[in-house]
Amino acid sequence: MDKNKLWKWLLLGFLLLWSITLVTPPVSVKDENGKVIKPGKIKLGLDLQGGSSFVVEVDEVDVKQKMIESDEKINSEKDISASMLKEKISNVQDSAVEMIRNRIDVLGTTEPEIYPEGEKRIVVRLPGADKATRDEARMMIMRDGVLSFKLVASESSVWVRELINAGTIPTGFNYAGEDGQGPFFIRDHESYPGELDREYYTSLKTLGDKYADFMLMADRHSDGSTIYRPVYVERRLQLGGNTIENALVTSDPMSGYPEISLEFNDEGRTDFGKVTEANVNRRLAIILDDTLYSAPNITEPILGGRASISGAFSNQEARRLVNVLRAGALPGRVYIVEERTVDPTLGKDSISSGIRAIIYGGIAVLVFMGVYYLVPGMIANFSLIFVLLLLPLGMMLSAGFLGAATGSLEGGEVGLPTLTLYGIAGIVLTIGMAVDANVLTFERMREEWKVGKSISGSINAGYNKAFSTILDANVTTLLTAIILFWKGSGAIRGFAVTLSAGILVSMFIVLIITRLFFNTMADGGMLKSVKMMAIPFLQNANFDFVSKRRIAAGLSLVLIIGSWVNFFIKGQDNFGVDFTGGSVMTFEFSEKQDLDVVRAALSDAGFSSANVAYQSGLESKDGQNAEFLEIKVGASGDEATPALTAIENLPGSYENIKNDSVGSQIGKELQRKGISAIIWSLIGIIIYISIRFEFAFAMGAIVALAHDVLITIGLYCAFGRDLSMPIIAALLTIVGYSVNDTIVVFDRIREDLKLVKGKSYKEIANLSINQTLSRTFLTSFTTLLTVIMLLFVGGGAVFDFALALLIGIVVGTYSSIFVATPVVLLWHKEEKVQ
Repeated sequence: MDKNKLWKWLLLGFLLLWSITLVTPPVSVKDENGKVIKPGKIKLGLDLQGGSSFVVEVDEVDVKQKMIESDEKINSEKDISASMLKEKISNVQDSAVEMIRNRIDVLGTTEPEIYPEGEKRIVVRLPGADKATRDEARMMIMRDGVLSFKLVASESSVWVRELINAGTIPTGFNYAGEDGQGPFFIRDHESYPGELDREYYTSLKTLGDKYADFMLMADRHSDGSTIYRPVYVERRLQLGGNTIENALVTSDPMSGYPEISLEFNDEGRTDFGKVTEANVNRRLAIILDDTLYSAPNITEPILGGRASISGAFSNQEARRLVNVLRAGALPGRVYIVEERTVDPTLGKDSISSGIRAIIYGGIAVLVFMGVYYLVPGMIANFSLIFVLLLLPLGMMLSAGFLGAATGSLEGGEVGLPTLTLYGIAGIVLTIGMAVDANVLTFERMREEWKVGKSISGSINAGYNKAFSTILDANVTTLLTAIILFWKGSGAIRGFAVTLSAGILVSMFIVLIITRLFFNTMADGGMLKSVKMMAIPFLQNANFDFVSKRRIAAGLSLVLIIGSWVNFFIKGQDNFGVDFTGGSVMTFEFSEKQDLDVVRAALSDAGFSSANVAYQSGLESKDGQNAEFLEIKVGASGDEATPALTAIENLPGSYENIKNDSVGSQIGKELQRKGISAIIWSLIGIIIYISIRFEFAFAMGAIVALAHDVLITIGLYCAFGRDLSMPIIAALLTIVGYSVNDTIVVFDRIREDLKLVKGKSYKEIANLSINQTLSRTFLTSFTTLLTVIMLLFVGGGAVFDFALALLIGIVVGTYSSIFVATPVVLLWHKEEKVQ
């Protein structure tokens, strides 16, 4: 064996060892007590292991307000420059990451991921979080944690009496009478069914138009019910909560109800003593996040540095407040713009479905390649195994490169990316697309063998002639994957990383390692001929495709116009919550309720226009194909909670197993990103093909791509499916796949233009389409095998994604024959090659 071959074998061995080491052990190793003794190398996304994720955004309005309050040089928003605001938001973002991490850590969630994203967002991922943990995490994230000590206005009782006498009662409350502590209100849920959140309490402050803030303090009535006492609180801050050293949940020795004990540091002890000493016989208002919790009377100076907060809260709420106070106040207000939840059981089902799709798709491709291409097919099968083994290394390198190139390394370190359901889809797709380079090479080797070349000559000529086609086809697909990573986020980026890794690894294996296999076998006398099966109508094909271009154009127009008329009729119903904002909730149940009952429950909760449907395709907890209820409402976050509660209260044990909630702002942003990603992909392809071929070829490719995208979107929506970010990922994959198909034909046209003389451009184009027909058919067939496995085995979560791919691959194959080349001919109508 010569040194060149030896070094290649050694390189393959080294890369395989490195790649396998990256994923060993793949999952966590636990002892008999369930304790993790060796963490797994593969990090699973929330869609595979269940859990919740939140995207939190710094409130720009609140940051501006705090800048005005804290800086004497800033009197209004006009004094705040764009650079000043950007720097302040960045500082708030950095501090908020640490504060939120401190709050989440007390929940005991395994390996939470909390990191900044973009200029003002924070991503919080909680793997394996159940409903209780999710709800508590949401509350911990949303709380400012700003503790304030103010004084109750001296005229408070007089002003409150004036309000009641005038009949000015806060919305959502009724006047219920008086007791020894003064008048009180009770809740009126019919007039205001919403939550008493931060925004509600803020809106109450101006009630009565006084120079103090109107506030409500929850208290317990003698019968144990919750009542609300009206109080006017001075606006001047006496003491902040930044000097709190510790907080504990204790019990009121008189009532036995929970209360919160506060302990100040040395500075706070001194300041608190001064405040209480100067205001004996006044009431001290203790406020957390604009909510008045207690207002005790100061009977004497408190010099010991201790205080307590009492109120009508439960032990659980008291514990939450203590955790927030211990973690510290957020430097600025934040709000949740996106929330996604997957039940852990559904995540396990997704893993098993994804693995089955990989196994079945892989077996189908391996069997076909072995049967059709015989010995070369078996070599190709070995190459596919090597592709899968090297994929972890490819994913790590791709993630590092893409993250560095786009400035978006999560956590700032290079490692294996989180494996998501769409990452598994990318692996399945990689299997199908990796076959393409082998098919291209084998068909070239067959042609060279037919003209009488030796086995070594056929191998080398086949690889040399296929190289430029493989390079051009894969570079354009890689370009779309890079743009997808740049414009996407979360699971979409995982898919882009897997697709990029698959392209790079398969090119390395096919162009270097598979060729090494062939040359080693040929030099050793183990391979003496190129024997492969053939499909008769594909060999020496001589179909007049070009003459049918007008018929094909008519068919395409009918499909585009027909499907898009339906698209425009449906309007906004074509778009999922990723683009419109809102929530999609999925429920499993033990006893199915009529849709009219479901709609009535949602209507009573204030969601009369909700979309409601029973769906099938997901797996239930016992692994059986089951039916699920899916509802779609226009509200997101806390505003959608009443809809979720209404369904869970239905008879039949309805349980929420999946929840996607997207704010309208981020929905519009995702819509812009999706359109931008497609436009940038098309621009990149125009530039690349114009450089590698000529402008006419670029126009042919772009028209074909526009054709494929329009028909795929039109037919996909005609099947009643919603457009979402995963479908944008599918469309970009289709763009890459379609241009891959088209470039194979274009490359053969370019080659035939140099070899064939005396024929018209149209005849040479038709000849090239026929010469590549076998490759076009076989590659589409093997890719469709894996996509079909995703469609029927991959589980309901990737069904839409696989459906879009299925439509796109069929349409892309058609357009590479009947659309792209006829467009090129418009620039070379009656031109003859001399």
